Amino acid sequence: MNDTVNASGASSALRFGWLSPCIGNRWSDHRPIVADQVEWLLPEVIGHFDSLWIADHFYGFDAKTDPFLEAWTTITWCAARLDGVQLCHHVLGHGYRPPALTAKMAATLQYLSGNRFILGIGAGWRGDEYEAYGYEFPSPKVRFAQLEEVVTICRLMWTTDDPSFEGEHYRIDGAAAPPLPDVPPPICIGASGEQIGLKVAARHADIWNTPWRRDLESLRRKCGIVLDELERLGRDPADLEMSTTVERALPTTDSESASYAEFLASLIEVGIRHFVLDFGNPDSAEPAHRFAEQVIAPLRAAMS
Repeated sequence: MNDTVNASGASSALRFGWLSPCIGNRWSDHRPIVADQVEWLLPEVIGHFDSLWIADHFYGFDAKTDPFLEAWTTITWCAARLDGVQLCHHVLGHGYRPPALTAKMAATLQYLSGNRFILGIGAGWRGDEYEAYGYEFPSPKVRFAQLEEVVTICRLMWTTDDPSFEGEHYRIDGAAAPPLPDVPPPICIGASGEQIGLKVAARHADIWNTPWRRDLESLRRKCGIVLDELERLGRDPADLEMSTTVERALPTTDSESASYAEFLASLIEVGIRHFVLDFGNPDSAEPAHRFAEQVIAPLRAAMS
């Protein structure tokens, strides 16, 4: 996936992702933000970024009446409107869709997008949403065990003409998914739990994503757990890209850019190589161009 490795064994290539909010709220006149961004903002600025991320929820967090666009439909629409950028969910709750359907949808989008899709998936966490839609919401231990089977099913269905699998939680029997993707989608696992989730990511993921919680030592510890598990498994650390999601507005001045770059550099130091950036709802393209010139470019130059 990446071709430069530092002394610790972690990949040294940097990537930057744009998370476009599916929600509409009072700050966007209750229009889904991603719909507006794809119309006027992202076509101008997405070339600065490596990936576009879309959250997987069914309704918002302040009021259920706030619009919230469904993730698969939205990312497929984005794939058709935006060229040259990878596409990833942030992240799918695996329990929202049957595993074989997830695998088939992923294979289809990989084909239609020209191999730009990353399957972002996790064990799910929002119990009220599961229950509202009539989905089971078992314990974290069970959800992560299910997630491991989902990943296994996906990779089988992307690489095998007549795949079958019998697990503790899921089974398939000849669940073909033609056309098989020329490039199987990389799998990004979103996880933060130090007892179960991080180790599942180390076992199965091509990319591991965790939210930034404003605690550098906590992030350093989580990265260390993942690296230790990779070593135990005999996996090359360069095979797993470590990613974090940051909610922070775009800089609007030179000093804000310098502060942002310094902050991201501190995350690079602990092993992060793919930043998923939630800038909210900027009202012009200028700060995105500023970010590319004053934050992305210097950080990439420093790593080269």
